[in-house]
Amino acid sequence: MLNPPATAPNSATVCRYRYGYIWMICLAAALGGLLFGYDWVVIGGAKPFFERYFELTDELVKGWANSCALLGCLVGALLAGALSDRFGRKHLLSLCAILFAVTSLGNALAPNFAIFVLWRILGGVAIGLASNLSPMYIAEVAPARMRGRLVSINQLAIVIGILLAQFVNWWIVRDLPSGVSEDVMARSWYVLVGWRWMFGLTAVPSLLFVLGMFAVPESPRWLAKNGRLRQARDVLARIGGDGYAATALAEIDATPAGESDKVDFRELLHPKMARVLVLGIVLAVFQQWCGINVIFNYAEEIFRGAGYDVSDVLKNIAWTGSVNLAFTFVALGVVDRAGRRPLMLLGASGLALIYTAIGGCYFAGVQGWPLLVLVLAAIGCYGMSLAPVTWVVISEIFPNRIRGAAMSVAVSSLWIACFILTYTFPLLNKRLGSAGTFWLYATICLAGFVFILFKLPETKGKTLEEIEKDLVG
Repeated sequence: MLNPPATAPNSATVCRYRYGYIWMICLAAALGGLLFGYDWVVIGGAKPFFERYFELTDELVKGWANSCALLGCLVGALLAGALSDRFGRKHLLSLCAILFAVTSLGNALAPNFAIFVLWRILGGVAIGLASNLSPMYIAEVAPARMRGRLVSINQLAIVIGILLAQFVNWWIVRDLPSGVSEDVMARSWYVLVGWRWMFGLTAVPSLLFVLGMFAVPESPRWLAKNGRLRQARDVLARIGGDGYAATALAEIDATPAGESDKVDFRELLHPKMARVLVLGIVLAVFQQWCGINVIFNYAEEIFRGAGYDVSDVLKNIAWTGSVNLAFTFVALGVVDRAGRRPLMLLGASGLALIYTAIGGCYFAGVQGWPLLVLVLAAIGCYGMSLAPVTWVVISEIFPNRIRGAAMSVAVSSLWIACFILTYTFPLLNKRLGSAGTFWLYATICLAGFVFILFKLPETKGKTLEEIEKDLVG
């Protein structure tokens, strides 16, 4: 049923947004984010068991088992732009869904370590594709007035995926007795079979993702860019009615998006394009180098350093996931009202202050609940600002013509930054200590605040074509 008329993309256009349809196709695309979060985290619960099953004893080999997916993430992010520009967003999202399903079963059935690593890398490719395509697709189908909220749904899906993986891991090992000898553990169901279920259950949401792709249309902006104007008009009409479709197509046609169906990556080096590309890359890298993923990836070490025992560590990790989810809902409610720029500034400045305090706690030897409160505050600050809003911004600032290629470069930069952050934390922690490491992250957040203050324009309420005119002319 149609909702009451609303005005968008501009005041002269009467639209009848079909909110149910808009939410349906965006939620289907956001399943890529859910699987991104699930597949990224599930290995943490399986780690103690598959290491025993494959008899991994060398620390370098253990590290490779846990980080090899990053290689696939980078490959997937690099391929996503060129392939989605050539074959369409929907088709590549469908491939991504199938890849999630196949690789989850491949990991679950892996007979040896080499095959396990191969499937993890291919699963990483699916993560890299999803991290690029899901927010980009949502941005291209969402009306301007609600684009921030809808793209943030992808981050919410990632957080739900993380919590789902943590719950599945806990549920599978909930009856694991304590104090079991290493010999008994090596022959237990958990080592022989249990960890395989952790990976294999990923196939369930993967199949939902596959089915969801049958219900979503191709991106209307991709269709228009490739000369399929009638199909683009049909999709836009389903979203907001004939008036919305006519106005949106006129705006798309006014931008140089349909000159060719091939994108030359050298176009990204044009001065006007390069300026926007640098903005996207810096924001993507900053989302990782702000340091919050250290808390997620090394939560056990951080909480142990604060004086917590094992049971309390697991409880605190659950708290971090819950706080992250709650504050992501906050972002959904305010991103289209408060705007992107204020939330990004809030996140950068808030984390700088909180990290300074965390470093002070470590320096002064303060342990227990004060440190836990600060860690949860950092996660809440990140969850309502840099986590979702970065994805919103990098999905909307690039011109239609180069969006796929530019998103590919920005998201690839994000994954490289993620690897550098994860790899360097133990080294920094050893060299600088916990206090010095968090003070370093506080300095990075302060630098990010200055960059956002002077370089990031506000984009709320604008169509993608209006943003393109503002940024590249």
